[in-house]
Amino acid sequence: MMINQTVEVQAKVYVYDLNNCAKEFGFKPDESWELNLATNEEKLAIEKDYYPTISAKVLPEILSELFGLVKAKLSLAKTHTENKSDVKAVSESPLNYLIAFNPKRLR
Repeated sequence: MMINQTVEVQAKVYVYDLNNCAKEFGFKPDESWELNLATNEEKLAIEKDYYPTISAKVLPEILSELFGLVKAKLSLAKTHTENKSDVKAVSESPLNYLIAFNPKRLR
C-alpha cells in the first residue's frame, strides 16, 4: 500500500513540474507534452533535440505504473509504447527514465 501512495505522490509532483515548466516557457493552448519511457541514451538524445524537457529517473518496478498515472493526470491518449508495455516487460528492460518534451519545441 505504501508503494502505491509513493507512486501517486511522484506522479503528482511530476505533473506539477510539467505544468510549471509549461507556464514558464509560455506553452500555447495547442501545445502539450509528449511522454516517453526511455533508456539513458534515449533520454540524452531527446534532451539534445528538444527544449525544455522534464525527466525523472524511476525504479523499474514502478516505472509502468508511474507512466500510466502521469498520462492519466495529463489526460493523454494511450500510446503505442504504453499498449505494448506491461509491468514485467518494463521492469526487465533497460528503461529507467520517464521523460516529457514538446515535439514542437526543437532545440
